[in-house]
Amino acid sequence: MNAHAQPAALRAPFWTPGVLVMLAFIAAAFFFIVARYTGGLGAVTNLSDAYPWGLWIGIDVATGVALAAGGFTSAALAHIFGRHAYESVTRPALLTAVLGYTFVSLALVVDIGRSWTIWHPIVYHQGNSVLFEVAMCVVIYLHVLYIEFIPIVAEQYKGRVNLPGPLAVLNRPVDALLGFADRILDKVMWVFIIAGVVLSFMHQSGLGSLLLIAPTKVHPLWYTPILPLLFLMSAMAVGFPMIILENGLASASFELQDEIGVLAGLSRFTIFLLGAYLAVKLGDLFARGAHVHLWEGTTQSNAFLVEMVFGVVIPWCLLLSSRVRSSRRGLFIASALIVGGVALNRVNVFLVSFQPPYAETSYFPSVGEIVITAGFIAALMLVYRILVTFLPILSPKSREVASS
Repeated sequence: MNAHAQPAALRAPFWTPGVLVMLAFIAAAFFFIVARYTGGLGAVTNLSDAYPWGLWIGIDVATGVALAAGGFTSAALAHIFGRHAYESVTRPALLTAVLGYTFVSLALVVDIGRSWTIWHPIVYHQGNSVLFEVAMCVVIYLHVLYIEFIPIVAEQYKGRVNLPGPLAVLNRPVDALLGFADRILDKVMWVFIIAGVVLSFMHQSGLGSLLLIAPTKVHPLWYTPILPLLFLMSAMAVGFPMIILENGLASASFELQDEIGVLAGLSRFTIFLLGAYLAVKLGDLFARGAHVHLWEGTTQSNAFLVEMVFGVVIPWCLLLSSRVRSSRRGLFIASALIVGGVALNRVNVFLVSFQPPYAETSYFPSVGEIVITAGFIAALMLVYRILVTFLPILSPKSREVASS
């Protein structure tokens, strides 16, 4: 790890106006979640038999999984390919992945009709189902992420466990458990890192396979036999930009070490990954003859053009400039465009492109769906702020380092 970038818990005020805004979104979402469980999905959503997957799948699940890809891309770069100069960004990327997949799981609990059966795939296997493969990979990968996160907790609290009140009786057992886990995981962590990368490849591509069974319902601009490959490539391309975007947002709230050198290095990898995605995407589009739909002027064609131009072409051209790569603002703008482009791609695939031929009505997210999604995002941001405040994840300036 860079000697000038030492992770530490932060000394920063917690109760800020931003935190209060996040709590307001969470409270509003809680109201609609209660309505969802008392009145059913129909009480708060516009979902139907024709449109069973709406905003919650497009944003909370598909987009959430894609934007958490920084966890496996940074782990592969720093620990598998030995680029140790990038270790300073692995912890915040890991935290983003942990929170992203945790909230994806919670969103699924709200989304599926019978939430109490969410454990069924673990027991009732269906090897021919892509959804089963995605479910099992996400479940296993989430556990892998929690295991990878244990050393961060142990680093902060090993030898300093001080539980309040009656819980104080657990101080010694918890401390012993942290010490044991830290010693064991130090020897076998490479197994979990490799497993995390493999599992990510499987379920990132698996999400793209979900719509392969609906060729008559998905618009030709997005429907392709290589949709799993495109989902995987776009997730890999957005991994490093998500890290850069996260660093920029965190730097706006906390006084962090300037890691522009590390971020600029990540952007150079992004040029290759995003360029490869662009080449395969356009090559597939013309090979299938689907490019004839580009200029139809429909909602679908316009959405596709916005996704590609603003989410892929423009940021890729920006990153080709050394001036942009050496500028924090330039990197932030380019990364934000890429993140937005991948998010729009997932929304386009699962919502905009999905047009059942016999649907009697069209789908647009209800207020309840939008508020619950905003509440989940706010909750993710709030937990992120709590964890970076008390755990050594970010690299603050020396005067911001919390005393041990």
